[in-house]
Amino acid sequence: MIKGFFVSFIMAYCVGSFSCAVIFSKLAHLPDPRTVGSGNPGTTNALRTSGKKLAFLVLLGDSLKGLFAVVISHFFLGVCGIYLSFIALAAVIGHIFPLYFEFKGGKGIATMFGAFLGLSFSVSLCLIITWLIVAVFCRFSSVAALITAVAAPIYMVTIGSHSDYFFPVFLISILIIWKHLENIKNLQKGVEKKIQF
Repeated sequence: MIKGFFVSFIMAYCVGSFSCAVIFSKLAHLPDPRTVGSGNPGTTNALRTSGKKLAFLVLLGDSLKGLFAVVISHFFLGVCGIYLSFIALAAVIGHIFPLYFEFKGGKGIATMFGAFLGLSFSVSLCLIITWLIVAVFCRFSSVAALITAVAAPIYMVTIGSHSDYFFPVFLISILIIWKHLENIKNLQKGVEKKIQF
């Protein structure tokens, strides 16, 4: 299984490196999300700069690549247990530091949702619900993402009963929080933009 794990880890990173926001924007002849709005190639910036349709495609694509990496690794390469949670980490790393886009990627929330769907449906569902509740009430995508990131390892241990997944899930949370440092500064300054559903 060790060989399968290393192959899966590299595959997950490479799959995660496909920036759906950049790719779909080019296909739709829309502005490159890295050059407009916040400059982040993710769902929220796509929503603000290119509309709901593109944002939905980006959300779906970024989620599916996380799910794809975990499912393929488990069912075709025999990866399981704690090793599978590291595959989820690899997919998120790929999204945040994409090989094909100068290592400048998104913030990882959608890819985390998809990857966790492959690890634990109940945990992924609870995280999505958490994000939605916070986003609807406060209208800040960044706050919803931060709270969801903090909740992820807690949910995985309590709701998912996967204490063995804690460390890689914790690392995913740290990466997501780190990617939101600029948003935290904007929130402190009172200049963070709200989202419109």
